[in-house]
Amino acid sequence: MEIIHKVPSSVSTVYIGYTDKGNLVEFVESRPTRDAKSKWVVIISSLIGCPVGCKMCDAGFFYNGKLDTDELISQVEYAVNDVWHGKPDTKKFKVQFARMGEPSFNMAVIDAMLWLKDKYDNFFPSLSTVAPIGTDAFFERLIQVKKEHFPHNFQMQFSIHSTDTNQRNEIIPIKKWDFEKIADFGREFYDEGGLKITLNFALAQENKADAEVIREYFSPDIFLIKITPINPTVSAKKNHMTNDIDLETGLPMKHKDFVDKLKEYGYDVILSVGDTEENLVGSNCGQFILRYVKESELDLEGGYKYIKELGIVL
Repeated sequence: MEIIHKVPSSVSTVYIGYTDKGNLVEFVESRPTRDAKSKWVVIISSLIGCPVGCKMCDAGFFYNGKLDTDELISQVEYAVNDVWHGKPDTKKFKVQFARMGEPSFNMAVIDAMLWLKDKYDNFFPSLSTVAPIGTDAFFERLIQVKKEHFPHNFQMQFSIHSTDTNQRNEIIPIKKWDFEKIADFGREFYDEGGLKITLNFALAQENKADAEVIREYFSPDIFLIKITPINPTVSAKKNHMTNDIDLETGLPMKHKDFVDKLKEYGYDVILSVGDTEENLVGSNCGQFILRYVKESELDLEGGYKYIKELGIVL
């Protein structure tokens, strides 16, 4: 791994670098302020860019294929060695396959999980997906691996963002599972006593969010709801997405009734704002790499040239 840019802060570090095969990646190590001694998190790229193009995410500005297992592991190992110089000394070592790239497009993600499990006894996998059509083989294998190796410590998240089908298709502009299929998968994936499956809403004021739709498809015994702000990405600004979460209180403004109804119906609701310093260092999903390749004059032979060769106009 050759790191070409590194941005440290008190809560996280953003890395941009080239894998040994010359592919550009972005990954993050994060130290949650409320439980720094019990959990440490590494968030890695699964693909070289992303072909999905979600409206609020900067990871979709280019796509150049899949990372192999070694390239996935190398991101984790670099962060481990940089921060810990060995094994992470925390109760939980969470690796999120949630930075750049839809993980279900890459079967090597599951191989990397198994490798990390064998090396780190405190390893805790996390996967965030939009559940694209055509990825059933990935999810079938994921169920098998989860049941065998991670029955009670696997964090599974589906990015939903809107309960309106048409709007959801605009926000996530690929063919994907409908709510019924996600619900069916959840019932098979969930293990009694294990973690509930997360339905994530990056909540803009423009997004439609109806608790009745959630109640129709998703059991509160299996699913929980996570509400996050719209991060200040280039894509969110370009698409005129207005954050609905008050960063001071962590509460929604326009969608307060949505959250209240969910709680009334028995759902666990997580209001996940995080540390605002993460916005300053660009550690939000897919944010920093676009800023770097656009503004950097330090590495014209590296990141910026790489993007230009792919025909990306910034």
